[in-house]
Amino acid sequence: MTPPHAPDGPAPALPDPAAVDPAVLATLLARHGWVRRGGPAARYGRWTPPEDEPGTSLLVPAGDGFDDAVDLLADAVTALSRSATPSARAVLRALAVPGDELRWHRELPGPAGAAPWAEAERLRGAARAMLAAGAKAARSTAAYFGARLDDHAADFLDRVLVVEQGTDLTAHTPAPEGRAAVTTLVRALEALRDAVDYRRVSGGPDVFENAVGAGVSRELVQSVEELVRGATAARLAVAWSAAAGTPGGFGDRRIVLEFSPGDLPALAEAADLLERIEPAVAVTVVGVVVRLKRAGPTGPGAVRLRVLGGAEVRELKLRLPDPEYRIAAEAHLAGLPVRVSGRLERHGAFRRLTRPHGLEPCGWEDAERERLLKSLGDGRGEGPGEGGEGA
Repeated sequence: MTPPHAPDGPAPALPDPAAVDPAVLATLLARHGWVRRGGPAARYGRWTPPEDEPGTSLLVPAGDGFDDAVDLLADAVTALSRSATPSARAVLRALAVPGDELRWHRELPGPAGAAPWAEAERLRGAARAMLAAGAKAARSTAAYFGARLDDHAADFLDRVLVVEQGTDLTAHTPAPEGRAAVTTLVRALEALRDAVDYRRVSGGPDVFENAVGAGVSRELVQSVEELVRGATAARLAVAWSAAAGTPGGFGDRRIVLEFSPGDLPALAEAADLLERIEPAVAVTVVGVVVRLKRAGPTGPGAVRLRVLGGAEVRELKLRLPDPEYRIAAEAHLAGLPVRVSGRLERHGAFRRLTRPHGLEPCGWEDAERERLLKSLGDGRGEGPGEGGEGA
């Protein structure tokens, strides 16, 4: 997720007028409060800014088949770029960075005004965690992900543009290539909203377990808790990319999901339940030893592995008896990865492998070597060594 911009982002790059779809521009103008007035409907429409924003009107062609269409679009894009009003900048940004728009809003107690720094951090963290939960759930469902699929979520967040304005934060997510994360997130939040309502009225806590199949996870629940805490109300509104169109199954309905402080007890119960019910997973992983530690020259020791395959986590910690610890140390000195089986446990966000067995050195695959070198190169790796911080 790109660093957020405040208050309403830097001036977006101008799109090529010849590449602007008039229908997309008209949809974005209407979405941000502009009003179409007069003009022959079959040829062009004149759009005026929202009532509370000064600015000039825009002449937008009804289609790109007219001789003057590109000239009119160039004039419209230029006029938007010269306007300092929020709606003009939002429309221009949506044209320059096509994608779905997700807007979070927190209503804060006290007089309206600029959100304090701590509140902005809370909103940013909640939005980031919510997007990450959606990206993970689009890949697979789980009651509690922990560290699993962190790299997948990080890759998605790297492609998201974020703009802050007071108590609002807007994320532009790539569409259609990144749409699975957003559609999964919307369905999961709708399922969570229904589950919270049911629990508050008469239902049992198992309603949250039943919602896991819709994409609800502990991480999603906690992101909603963070969004709501300290606010009088919080909501997420989603507007689909005008260029990519509405995804299947959503129709023309307006998507606004709201939560309030009254939901917090049910959300806390859901987060605790979802962490408890996620089972340990039997895995066989291949990884590189990046850290070794034990109290003396003999006996059991702790090992940290950089995972290359077998589990969707970056690192795993495990404790080995003396013979296996020596094998791990020898593999490290020889520059070889190891293969080991065990159970991926919840403890430490699924970063611990318990009951390890069958540890053995194994050869390099070209893809594995390339992945390790890349991870070390982008700062995600750690230097190996005996001693130091515990594994």
